[in-house]
Amino acid sequence: MCDKCQKALVAEKVKVRYLEGNFEVELLKCPTCKMVFISDELAMGKMLEVEKGLEDK
Repeated sequence: MCDKCQKALVAEKVKVRYLEGNFEVELLKCPTCKMVFISDELAMGKMLEVEKGLEDK
């Protein structure tokens, strides 16, 4: 549920820009205010993994 709008979040493909990369991923998004939910698991898992990989280059 969106805290702001109190609407159910829907899974939708969104364009994400992270560091120097652009990605299209399916995330939960509010249909009203368009705010995207990024879980702790994604932020501390996959995104951290990508960040470390880019730092090593």
